[in-house]
Amino acid sequence: MTKGILGRKIGMTQVFGENGDLIPVTVVEASENVVLQKKTEEVDGYNAIQVGYADKAAYKKGSKSSKYANKPAEGHAKKASSAPKRFIREFRNVNVDEYEVGQEVSVDTFEAGDIIDVTGVSKGKGFQGAIKRHNQARGPMSHGSHFHRSPGSVGMASDASKVFKGQKMPGRMGGNTVTVQNLEVVQVDTENNVILVKGNVPGPKKGYLEISSSIKGNK
Repeated sequence: MTKGILGRKIGMTQVFGENGDLIPVTVVEASENVVLQKKTEEVDGYNAIQVGYADKAAYKKGSKSSKYANKPAEGHAKKASSAPKRFIREFRNVNVDEYEVGQEVSVDTFEAGDIIDVTGVSKGKGFQGAIKRHNQARGPMSHGSHFHRSPGSVGMASDASKVFKGQKMPGRMGGNTVTVQNLEVVQVDTENNVILVKGNVPGPKKGYLEISSSIKGNK
């Protein structure tokens, strides 16, 4: 069955294993996880739990700021006797009987050695050229060449006479939902609500992350 928790990326550091090897790790803070809703096959058509992380300011009449919860979000959180949450995700393929609405999900859900998948939003890099965005090759850099970092020909001649959908071109790069699979939990610090994950994970510092049991590595 799947296990899951939400957290925030703090940054990277390094630890030493029992054999003395240096291990680069990402520090993920994962406190304040609350089960906001249980979804069952009888009512919703599938089994899942909805988990919320990071408190959001209560509803403020007349305010349109995203830092304040709206009335539906506040009412939804009250059913779990919780404050509105900024980051909410569902975890499917879980044993819903093991969870109750309002229950806190702590970092001890995982332990050292577990294989996990981590999902986050990659760093936004703005408008980038085809070389950086798609790893295309540049043109000759010698004197007289007027083609250096341009994308080159993207269209057709008389036949087709159009640019096909999916053509790799310059544009906005990053800001995509990315999942890195088969990462290893190196250490779980229950006192500080921190999980150390081997290697790097998507997103910038303070970015929200979804951590779940690996769909491949645990088979």
